[in-house]
Amino acid sequence: MALQNIGAGNKDDAFYRYKMPRMITKIEGRGNGIKTNVVNMVDIAKALGRPASYTTKFFGCELGAQSKFDEKTGTSHVNGAHDTAKLAGLLENFIKKYVQCYGCGNPETEILINKAQMITLKCAACGFLSDVDMRDKLTTFIIKNPPEQKKGSKDKKAMRRAEKERQKEGEMADEEQTKLKKEAVRKEAAKKKGSSTAGSKDVSSKSSTKKKNNVSDGDHSPTEADDNETAAATVDTEDDDDIQWQTDTSAEAARQRIQEQLSSVTAGMVMLSTSEERPKSVKNSPERDEDKTQSKVNGHSNGVKVDYSNSCEKLVGEIKEFLNKGTSASQLKSFLGTLSGTPQEIMDALFEALFDGAGKGFSKEVTKKKNYLAAITQEEGSQLVLLNAIEVFCGKARPEAAKEVALVLKVLYDSDLLEEEFIVEWYGKGLDGSNKGSQIWKNVKPFVEWLQSAESETEEE
Repeated sequence: MALQNIGAGNKDDAFYRYKMPRMITKIEGRGNGIKTNVVNMVDIAKALGRPASYTTKFFGCELGAQSKFDEKTGTSHVNGAHDTAKLAGLLENFIKKYVQCYGCGNPETEILINKAQMITLKCAACGFLSDVDMRDKLTTFIIKNPPEQKKGSKDKKAMRRAEKERQKEGEMADEEQTKLKKEAVRKEAAKKKGSSTAGSKDVSSKSSTKKKNNVSDGDHSPTEADDNETAAATVDTEDDDDIQWQTDTSAEAARQRIQEQLSSVTAGMVMLSTSEERPKSVKNSPERDEDKTQSKVNGHSNGVKVDYSNSCEKLVGEIKEFLNKGTSASQLKSFLGTLSGTPQEIMDALFEALFDGAGKGFSKEVTKKKNYLAAITQEEGSQLVLLNAIEVFCGKARPEAAKEVALVLKVLYDSDLLEEEFIVEWYGKGLDGSNKGSQIWKNVKPFVEWLQSAESETEEE
């Protein structure tokens, strides 16, 4: 079955991921009973994420003809003979009104009906809520026949939780088995040690008896001094077998051993007590106060500048002056290379120079000027620098501009200026950082969740 991109504006994009089948129609009947059958209406509606009854009813409302969709057989009929191209054009109108997001144009939306019986489209990518024109005839049909709520995401979450619990249980069982194995090995080692000590005692007793027998021989009788030495040796060995040697590990014994081993000079250098107080740091010394005041006057702290406002304003002014000359993206890239400052400072200044004063329509301004950003995001590590610049700009900009940060990320993501892994990494660092309470992370959350869900769906496929 031939596929085409969803939305007329995306028909030339070869890498567009959202596709639907091409419409196939068939004329049935004659005379007054002639009708048009949309053969693959179920497949088209499934690709759009809408019930097939909605599209069939929309055709009837636009053409002023009766239309019917049979749930059992899955057939869609519209009274009258209609060309495929005409119905395809009406389908594009349906996609613009009831499928695509009004903010970013993404077709992955969900129909919501509030208490006031108003229909909105919630975008899964940018989180934008699109208000549907309630004057359209199809809206009454949608309110009477609301779409079924999706339960797939909840089921997936439950499955993931169950898998995590199983993994935890398996890890616990493995830990218990390893503990049991270690205990068994210890017991076996203790048994072997006990048997070896008993064997050594037997050998020592046998050797002592042999020595006694040798001493009692008449032909080779030793002198009295030798007899006394051998007797003392046998007594010592017998006593040594019964003695269990232990090492005193008390603090007092440790001190004594250290004093014995070390010389009198080095013994005084060893710290025997752990309760000695460390020397207190000097506070409020006049020299430090003078250094602090001098650093505040110079705008430095340990040789590093603290206030970058003057340098940032200077960079913004230079970039604005250069942009006012009507320069191209390649010329801007070479000009930025001549500026003094870190890559993050230059990116922050460029972003502020390009979009200073932006409010509602911030994402449209980014779409117009994305070529300038593309010229300087080709180097390694530049994507995180760009994301940090967006974060800094949204912290200073108007609330209307900060609300469109998800749309801005969507534009840059579709233009291949930002990759998914860098966006997710930047979002995770922001939640764990000092600026985690900022409104920007709430605005970005729907877009990041959409990226992660899209990745999981591609992995499952």
